[in-house]
Amino acid sequence: MIVAFSISPAAGDETGGVSEAVAEAIRVVRASGLPNETNAMFTNLEGEWDEVMAVVKQAVEVVAAVSPRVSLVLKADIRPGFTGQLTAKVERIEQALAD
Repeated sequence: MIVAFSISPAAGDETGGVSEAVAEAIRVVRASGLPNETNAMFTNLEGEWDEVMAVVKQAVEVVAAVSPRVSLVLKADIRPGFTGQLTAKVERIEQALAD
């Protein structure tokens, strides 16, 4: 499965920024060893249901450690039997664009 998710504390720092808290969540994702990528809006993570959800939970917990309220947006592509889709999906789109 692939999960696209975004975690943010309810309140930012003195400038309204949330990058420090979000960086802690990304550290959890990267330390997981699961295939992942981060863009300006979401982090994509690929793996089996239990392992992906455990990483998301841990990422929420590190943000919750610095904020009494946490926002989580999550979208999942659940397709049993398929792996490597984090890049394969994009490759299929690029191929279709080239045709």
